Amino acid sequence: MVVNIHEAKTHFSRLVDRAEAGEEIVIGRAGKPVARLVRYEPTAVPRKLGAWRGQVVIADDFDDPDGKILELFERGE
Repeated sequence: MVVNIHEAKTHFSRLVDRAEAGEEIVIGRAGKPVARLVRYEPTAVPRKLGAWRGQVVIADDFDDPDGKILELFERGE
């Protein structure tokens, strides 16, 4: 369903109810679609902080400069 901005402002609560029920509402300006109003879907699985703790090892020299890369930058290649 496409609704112009004026109609969307006038009937916003009704449109939210329809979107909540699963309908996709397209809001347009001068006949051109500019936005979509859809039902909010929470993420399927909330992220758990620290889930990879103890499973990933970063080498001690991870942040050390790489001589070959520095050389290429200095030569401008």
